[in-house]
This record gives sequence, structure tokens and C-alpha cells, in this order.
Amino acid sequence: MIEVKNVTKRYGKFYAVRNISFEVKDGEIVGFLGRNGAGKTTTMNMITGFIEPTEGDILVGGVDIDANPNKVKAQIGYMPEGTPLYNELTVKEFVNYMAELRKVPKKERKEAVEKAIKATGLDLVKNNLTKNLSRGYRQRVSLAGTIVGEPKLLILDEPTVGLDPKQVVEIRELIKSFARNHTVFISSHILSEISQICDRVIIIDKGEIVAVDTPANLERQTKMQDPEKTLIITVDDADNKFEDLLKNIKGVKGFELIEKVEDSNSKKYNITVDTKNDARKEIFSACANAEVLILEMKEEEKSLEDAFINLVQDRKEQSQKEIEKQEYAREIEELREELAEKKQEKENRKQAIKEEKARKKAQKEAKKNSKEGGNE
Repeated sequence: MIEVKNVTKRYGKFYAVRNISFEVKDGEIVGFLGRNGAGKTTTMNMITGFIEPTEGDILVGGVDIDANPNKVKAQIGYMPEGTPLYNELTVKEFVNYMAELRKVPKKERKEAVEKAIKATGLDLVKNNLTKNLSRGYRQRVSLAGTIVGEPKLLILDEPTVGLDPKQVVEIRELIKSFARNHTVFISSHILSEISQICDRVIIIDKGEIVAVDTPANLERQTKMQDPEKTLIITVDDADNKFEDLLKNIKGVKGFELIEKVEDSNSKKYNITVDTKNDARKEIFSACANAEVLILEMKEEEKSLEDAFINLVQDRKEQSQKEIEKQEYAREIEELREELAEKKQEKENRKQAIKEEKARKKAQKEAKKNSKEGGNE
């Protein structure tokens, strides 16, 4: 549904995004993640046609946005960050206005508006002014305006920002339901939400794509790359022996008491261990010998947040000198390709002239032979 090919957006010498490429397939829900200033909004604005890329190509539904911007925009429903609404319009009036902007045919408009209102759970407030709605309902109204007319692609910029936990869950379920009829491209910094909603995630940092994968794969890779892991262990430790045991076990890097149950010998610890030397067997053995009962032991799971931090932390931004060097190398390569094309064109012309001469010579010979045959 979306094809972004070697796209760069430059403002003077500043690169908002630099040579990014990715695809979003039909029917996918794809999360677009990045820190503030990473290039998320710039990229989304280029996909919607609001701004033009400096270099590269963007296709939506197989249509180049530069070649046919109106056809591309007709396929897109865009929900910008901040829920911009017209406060003096009712919910129904606002959604109807969005349908008019999307050029939904007049005879289909009423049904389209009602369908969008129903899909976003706004039936009970459709005649209310948008300014009198809660933040959660205002988000729903914005979503209704985004989906009215059933565009193939929904682009949602921070759709759950500023909502309370209950509202977040409601909007999350709404977005998941949209995947039945739409492709969804969603930008957010709430990574726990993205991991529950999206089929894949694209992570951008400092204007460059640093990862494209499923949340599960990114979490798994982070776990494999981490030299340490955390065990969460609950013990029955009546004689306070457990901490002394841990100090003598190779592979235990550190520990922290995180919970102590009152009127009980139960204690819960976070224990940092080396992944190369699995300390679990030694911990079990030492506890058994010291008569410390292990009530529970589990490994702390890595999250999408861990994967994100692992990918972007301490990541150096390219210097202007490095960027200029890359630009120079690219320009040299383009010149080489241009020279090679011109050389090939010259060879083709020479070959065509040679073939034309041979054809004319053959025609002349054939004509001469035909004339001599006629004289006989």
C-alpha cells in the first residue's frame, strides 16, 4: 500500500530524513516509532502529500504521489496529532464536513457519515458540539472524520496521546477493528500500545530507518544480544541466608530486594545474571543446601521499549562532513552511470548506422541483381 523509496527531505544543510526506504502492505497495521525530532511527522507529511521530498519516490496504492497527488490523497485518511476539530460544529456536522472534503458523492454522504459515527461509537453524542466532549470522545470524532468514505489507507499521528488508560484501551480496540477494511500506519511514542496493536514496526532515528520487524522479533533479538538478564525470584528465607548465598554464586552480577511480605518470610528479588553462565542451577542447589525455599523463579521479559532503547541509545548522528562525503560519492556514481549510458547510446547509434548501411547495400545489390535478371 505504501512504498517509500530512497526518500530524503533536506532543509538547507539539515536532513530531516535521509535516504529512507520501507513498505507497508495492504491490510497491515504498522507502527512508526521514533524519538521527538526523529523524522516521523516529516515522513508522514510527505506520504500524505503535505510536503514534497527533496529526493526519492513515494507510492500509495501503486500511484506516484508526484505524478498524481489527487489520486493518492483520495486513498488516504489522515488524523494529525492534537485532534484538531471545529468546536462550533456538532459531531455529525464535523464528520459530514470531512465527507464533503473527501468528495464523498452527495447521494452516498449521509450513509457514509452514519457508518463512520457508528464505527467509532459516537451514536449517543452525534448531536453534541465537539467542544463539549471529553478528550476520549474528541479522539473518536477525529477518527470518524478520518475513516469517513472508507479510504484504503489510514495515517494516524499519536492517536492515543493525552488519554486516560480506559480511553487508551477503547481507542486501541477501535484501531485494531479498522484493519478489517483499511491499511493502518500509526505513529506513537507509547510503545506498549504499539506492541499490542501492530503487525510490524518501523523505527526511525535521526532521520534514518534503523529497524523494520515484528515487535516479537525485535524483543527476541534484544534478549539475545543483551549480555545480562534479570531473574525475578521469590524465596521463603526465615534465617536471612539468601543474600549471602547470592554473593558466592558465579554469574550473579547483582541483586535487589523489591518486595518483603509483612508477617511472612517471603521476599522477592531482582537478580542480574550473566547470560553466558546460567546461574539458575547454582541458585537452586545453594538454596536447597541452605534450606531456603524458592517459591517462584522467572526471567524478566524484554519489551518493545527495551528493543527501542537498544537500537537508538548512543547512536551517533553522521557529521556534516560524512554526509557531504556520501553525497559526493553518490554524485560520482551517478556521473559514472550517466557516462556509461551515453557510451552505450553512442555504441547503439554506431551499430544502427552500420546496420542501415548494410541494409541499403543489400537493397542495392538485390535491385542490381533483379535488373540483370530482367535483361537476360
